[in-house]
Amino acid sequence: MYRIGVIGDKDSILPFKALGIDVFPVVGPEETRKTLDTLARDKYGIVFITEQAAQLIPESIDRYVKELVPAVILIPSNQGSLNIGLNKITENVEKAVGSNIL
Repeated sequence: MYRIGVIGDKDSILPFKALGIDVFPVVGPEETRKTLDTLARDKYGIVFITEQAAQLIPESIDRYVKELVPAVILIPSNQGSLNIGLNKITENVEKAVGSNIL
């Protein structure tokens, strides 16, 4: 059975704990990369990561986007959105549909 995890700064991800989702507060690119790699090895099927944390490790994010498991989903932090996640969704919709319907 796969689990769900959230990676990001403490203030942004703490509310997910109330939903029963495993939270992993990180600081800096090295800790973020290590945490993402660990979750991928430890049977996490979905990993939410804040856009600010994902911005620190773009090469790791790109590597996991090509994998089926885990599904890495970018979410805004409590500081707001950088529109990285929305841009990726728009790209995927354009690939699937052939045009931007959003």
